[in-house]
Amino acid sequence: MKDFIRVGNLEVEIEFKDIKHIHLSVNPPKGHVRVSAPLKTNTEALSSFVASRIGWIRSQQKKMQDQPRAEPLEYISKESHYVWGKRYLLEVEEHNAPPHVELRFNSIILRVRPGTTTEKRAEILDEWYRGLIKEASPTIMQKIAPALGVTLPRFHVQKMKTRWGSFCAKTNSIRVNSELAKKPPECLEYIVAHEMAHQLEHRHNAQFKEILDRIVPQWELYKDVLKRLPLRSEEWGRQDSENRGKP
Repeated sequence: MKDFIRVGNLEVEIEFKDIKHIHLSVNPPKGHVRVSAPLKTNTEALSSFVASRIGWIRSQQKKMQDQPRAEPLEYISKESHYVWGKRYLLEVEEHNAPPHVELRFNSIILRVRPGTTTEKRAEILDEWYRGLIKEASPTIMQKIAPALGVTLPRFHVQKMKTRWGSFCAKTNSIRVNSELAKKPPECLEYIVAHEMAHQLEHRHNAQFKEILDRIVPQWELYKDVLKRLPLRSEEWGRQDSENRGKP
């Protein structure tokens, strides 16, 4: 169940769930504020909770407003695209054959049928990026699992609007944003480690950071890399959130 409250001049979306603690998030591109709250939480308590974190909310919104954004993509030849943090030029070739994508020297070759729309070209490339993540991630998980002392989780890849990754304790599964295939490979390792670490600690507390320090010593550097890199024109990005607060 969703609702809205206003705290000062800030509109906050509220979603009531079967959870124990209040979860606050600030979402790209404009810093939309969302709170997930236990079912019986009253609006006065939620207003007080949000008011106590106004400073943090404003700082996250400013970061998002200041973050550079890439030019809109047209999926035409000579356009810049990125694979594992490296720049490539897109080369579109039209053939009466099934679509195909491959890397060749400094180019991404996109073969499509004549008349293929921009939207369809984007879908083809997105699916190819998804495949890169699916291919690279199992090796990372197999390295991290014994270091954490956990079982391998179920793994899913999809294009996400507000997060680089997520973890579901009920199904022991992690979900990774296919956009990570455009970022340096160390960023994928950091996100996979981050989500797998939630098998041991659900909150982003000191213990959680200690776990990351042990398995990915430079995780804060990779986190900063993701923050600095330009957002796509569709304004896909990372969700900044606080998982703090009790009803």
